[in-house]
Amino acid sequence: MTALVRAAALTNFSDVAQELGYDAGAALRRAGLRAALLRQPDQLVEAARVARLLEEAAQKTGCESFGLRIAARRQLSNFGVVSLLLMHQPSLRQVLLTLIDHLHMLNERLAIQVEDIGKLVLLREELALPVDAPQSIELAIGVLYRMGEALLGERWQPVSVSFTHGAPARLDFHRRFFKCRIEFDGGFNGLVCKAADLDVPNPSADPLLADYARRMIAALPGDHERSIDQEARKAIYLMLPSGRATCKAVAQGLGMSVRTLQRGLDERGLTFKQLISEVRQELAPRYVANSRHSLAEVAAMLGYSTHSAFTRWFGAQFGRSPDAWRSRASQTRTGRLTTSRRR
Repeated sequence: MTALVRAAALTNFSDVAQELGYDAGAALRRAGLRAALLRQPDQLVEAARVARLLEEAAQKTGCESFGLRIAARRQLSNFGVVSLLLMHQPSLRQVLLTLIDHLHMLNERLAIQVEDIGKLVLLREELALPVDAPQSIELAIGVLYRMGEALLGERWQPVSVSFTHGAPARLDFHRRFFKCRIEFDGGFNGLVCKAADLDVPNPSADPLLADYARRMIAALPGDHERSIDQEARKAIYLMLPSGRATCKAVAQGLGMSVRTLQRGLDERGLTFKQLISEVRQELAPRYVANSRHSLAEVAAMLGYSTHSAFTRWFGAQFGRSPDAWRSRASQTRTGRLTTSRRR
């Protein structure tokens, strides 16, 4: 099933394109998207098309902060009807948990996880897409960062932001946007925050308006109900690198029993093993291309107990060894950086 995202994901795309002298209309046409979508934020479009559009825009303009520049212009209201519900939650933690509950209405491939680690909280964010999409990741994390700013103001002080992809040739815009430490080639995508910050009361919260928003959302057509396979796939994306993507753990994360999860997948002609395989196929090229991780570490991140088993699987899937894939990816990356610096 094709994963969808609200056209609101492209809000401010034209503004940033114009700022950089880029023809947004022509770019949309090449991506197979209508320019009119920019005026229809609730229209659903193919998530992979949006991701490819942002990657092309960054490459054509030589601006590796393209996605982040879009995020810098975003407002909480861009979440549509869900924004009213978010604005009136009692704390940022509840905002995040509420957002997670309604992600299926906004972006079927976006996954967010709130993970408490002592006095810190990891806000993991992943896009379950078959394409490498660093611009979309930076856009998503940038929007999350802006949400914290909107709700907490100066009290919003994340410890760090982490990206699994490499650093751009220039970091000036990233440093202006994120007022915290930035790590590229990191172990996850997302933010590290102080747990206490997430539990600061939201002075603007109004329980009556929150209840009103819930009723509005409940009255919407049921086209955007959660898809059990999409939700399971997103959970695997978040859990696989840490070795926790078991059927039991994923079911618990989705608030259901293993039997309920398996029955739901059966109804769609899928198995949990198939989902694991699909996610591995999407993640493996990205992990292998990132030379920060040894290939033994990549094997572990994909759930393989031995390097040799991973190497055999990778060769069967992609027609070349992980070493050869990494070498080619490195050459491609060097070429892009050279072109970016020339621009």
